[in-house]
Amino acid sequence: MTTKKVAIFIFDNAEVLDFAGPFEVFSVTSELNNYEPFEVYTVAEKSTAISARNGLSVNPDYTILNCPKPDILIVPGGIGTRILMNHQPIIDWIKSCAETAELVLSVCTGSLLLAKASLLEGLEATTHHRAFDLLIEIAPNTTVVKDRRFVDNGKIITSGGISAGIDMSLYVVGRLLGKEKADQTAEQMEYKQLTANC
Repeated sequence: MTTKKVAIFIFDNAEVLDFAGPFEVFSVTSELNNYEPFEVYTVAEKSTAISARNGLSVNPDYTILNCPKPDILIVPGGIGTRILMNHQPIIDWIKSCAETAELVLSVCTGSLLLAKASLLEGLEATTHHRAFDLLIEIAPNTTVVKDRRFVDNGKIITSGGISAGIDMSLYVVGRLLGKEKADQTAEQMEYKQLTANC
């Protein structure tokens, strides 16, 4: 089994569960399988701690300048995306990672950053319900889906707000490793996946 590198982008005012949920899913899956499937790490613009939503301080493992090239890139949301939408170094980094990554995932308003990186052109996508209109505004060639917790376009997968990132991550584990592995992870996390409307 080839270990896939999972990079989780973090930034000031990122929604905590947006990145912590997927971090837990991919990390638990790896732990349950001899640490072979995934190498999970966080990436920020700078090496200093970021202050996530409600003041949680998190130290990134890498910066955008020295992180390993990800096989899977996860872009969370949160109010901090509103600033990053117009911060070209981050948009360029996301676009660069997407060129070689196997999968690019967004949680919540992380989809706004994917849109700014021109990764949602002609695709279906979702986001936090309070950001539907903004996503429509900045991505007019994207079909915004309002009734699914996540949307799989193949390489690009977007999920709705906050907790939906856990469902998406379990889905990706199932897609890559099989449903049994995803179910084992959900059981370990004592998490009941909301699969009825995905």
